[in-house]
Amino acid sequence: MLATTTPIRDAWRTLSVVSLASVLTGLSGSAINVALPEIARHTGAGATAASWILLGYQLTTTVLMVVFGRLADMFGRRRMYLLGLATYTLAALLAGLAPDAWVIVAMRVLQAVGGAMLLTNSAALISDAFPRERLGEAMGVYVASFSIAGLIGPTLGGVLAESLGWRWVFWFNVPVGLLCLLWGVLVLPRPPRAERDSGLDGPGNVLVLATLGGLLLALSEFTRLGWDHPVVLGGLAAFAAGLPLFLLRESRAAHPVVDLSLFRERAFAFGTLASFLNAVARMGMVFLIALYFQAVRGDDPVQAGLKVLPLAIAAMIGSVSSGFLQRLASARTLAVAGAATTTCGLVVMLCVMSADMPYPAVAAGLVLIGLGSGAFLPSNTTAILDGLPSNRLGIVNAMRLMLQNTGNVVGTGLVLSILTAPLPAELHQSVFAGTLAQLSGGAVEQLVTGYRWALGSMAAVSVLTVLSCLARRRAT
Repeated sequence: MLATTTPIRDAWRTLSVVSLASVLTGLSGSAINVALPEIARHTGAGATAASWILLGYQLTTTVLMVVFGRLADMFGRRRMYLLGLATYTLAALLAGLAPDAWVIVAMRVLQAVGGAMLLTNSAALISDAFPRERLGEAMGVYVASFSIAGLIGPTLGGVLAESLGWRWVFWFNVPVGLLCLLWGVLVLPRPPRAERDSGLDGPGNVLVLATLGGLLLALSEFTRLGWDHPVVLGGLAAFAAGLPLFLLRESRAAHPVVDLSLFRERAFAFGTLASFLNAVARMGMVFLIALYFQAVRGDDPVQAGLKVLPLAIAAMIGSVSSGFLQRLASARTLAVAGAATTTCGLVVMLCVMSADMPYPAVAAGLVLIGLGSGAFLPSNTTAILDGLPSNRLGIVNAMRLMLQNTGNVVGTGLVLSILTAPLPAELHQSVFAGTLAQLSGGAVEQLVTGYRWALGSMAAVSVLTVLSCLARRRAT
């Protein structure tokens, strides 16, 4: 493999490109989350257009990951990664020039195409570049780059939108993207052509787009539209009809999009299951707690944002530390420990949840969740990718990311539905606007009950994550 011949200095250069691009994409996403009201006001965006500025990126990235993972194995990860950087940067420039909200949605979809190329190939490039004994450190730094973006992005988005205007929320990507593209051209290694895979399953690609896209669309929109809306029903119908056709096609294809034989290996199957369950369990935690302080305690957005910072800081520490800890323990052992720590944090949050819970207890729960998630993600990724041949890294990493992002969507939809279940429908808008604290105390107590249900569900899923990690260790 390439990792055995690449000097360690070149490996760290590859990591610097991947980490810089990861900070770029993470900053962009979190900055847009904060600046979205400003974008909507200045472009006249309605609720549907505003939501699709976020949703269009999320759905497009997830459904294209497996496709680009296969293409990267065929045509080379370096080429795919640089094309992704160029596409992402160009789309950011055009989004800042957009005359209305729907053009922004279109440019965000184009940006998601570039983002999918980057995400699919990031961990694979690192796995190719680093020797096994240093891979854990590299994965820790890589995952920590997203935590850095999570710390800086919200503040950056607010400052840019308020001082320079909403267009700069997109335009700040351009100089950073060009710098990253130039650095990538200079330092990313060229893999031997002999190690590349060949063959493309066109019908399988179409089926995965229709099947996964339908499921994610339904899960993303049912909270806003309801289960009986035609868009939600259509998405579920596409998934139900497409899944058996997809499985049949992939079992017979000479060059399948998703190699179903991988799931016969119990270690891989349990590892990807753990990745999915962990995403379901932890997704939306920052949003949930920030919403709690606004809807229940009456804090403003800035105060609420500051109160959830311990999670991002702890996640960054956990990510960086996990790499060095892999010198003392295996990646599989650290994945178990990380999942267990996340579970403990969710249990702490569940036990102290009330309308007046003390902030030190909240901070302790957030730190445990952050440390656990920060340690789990790089360790689990290392455990899944370690030892794979170079020409399979792209598709395997894409499958991992696809399931992880699907877990993000499932977790978000699940948590939001459970959270608002105890409340009358007419109060749901007050919850998401953060104004419920201004209403009766009874409504606040109902919301706290919803929080207990949501946290209990997340803790139960997190326990399943631990069990999946333990089953993977036994299978190995």
